[in-house]
Amino acid sequence: MATSTTPGANPSVARLGGLYRYPMKSCAPLAADAAVVEARGLAHDRRWMVVDPSGAFITGRELPRLTLVRADPGAEGALSLQAPGMAPLQVEAPRGDARLAVTVWKSDVLARPCDAAADAWLSAFLGRPVRLVHMADDVHRPMTSSHARPGDEVSFADAYPLLLVTRAAVELLNTKLERPVSPLRFRPNLVVDGAPAHAEDGWSRLRIGEVEFDVGPACVRCVFTTVDPERGERDADGQPLRALIGYRRGPEGVTFGRNLVPRSTGTLRLGDPVEVLA
Repeated sequence: MATSTTPGANPSVARLGGLYRYPMKSCAPLAADAAVVEARGLAHDRRWMVVDPSGAFITGRELPRLTLVRADPGAEGALSLQAPGMAPLQVEAPRGDARLAVTVWKSDVLARPCDAAADAWLSAFLGRPVRLVHMADDVHRPMTSSHARPGDEVSFADAYPLLLVTRAAVELLNTKLERPVSPLRFRPNLVVDGAPAHAEDGWSRLRIGEVEFDVGPACVRCVFTTVDPERGERDADGQPLRALIGYRRGPEGVTFGRNLVPRSTGTLRLGDPVEVLA
């Protein structure tokens, strides 16, 4: 493997140490030993989303209880939903020609609406009227970032197909906190072991295992980082966002981790080498 002169980018020690999918936007993370990378992100990652009756997206920022919902993808595109105090629900992938206009930030998407049983289940758990929508293969959401190439797409993720953090950056943050947090506070798809804290700030192109990525801009952080995904509640002390403001605040805001755009497809596996190409 070729060596790199990029700071903090020793491919002999940097490895993929965590791999996570969030089948429904803002739901509980699902750890994986391997995952397929598609053009719009990891397979089964953020292909379902909760919206309000007007079609506007809803996340754990405003409804922290969403992080308690476990959404497991099943055969033929189905989704299994579980949440505390709720009977499990099997949701079939929507069929037919029905579409629902939904918004994700500034993106307008014609998604596939799910059946009334899924809407009722989620509304009961979240305590307000909501709907569930699906991004099937025929539902498209073009990337609008300056880092996008013609034809680039994204799932229901905020703006980019994948998100990466380094474990060392989380460990550095934890030295500033009374109660440590896990990398999952930052909703990553990929956690890199063996790279120095925030080495990713200097990366622009990566190869992880057999897949290559462009490294997009740093991820600007918000109040969602204060939501403990194991409790489905915000931490009253405002951490870890309050600590991050002290040393990760820049012109664009508080940043932590980097967004990725796949430039090839393939399978990622835990332990894959992380090679910085530029």
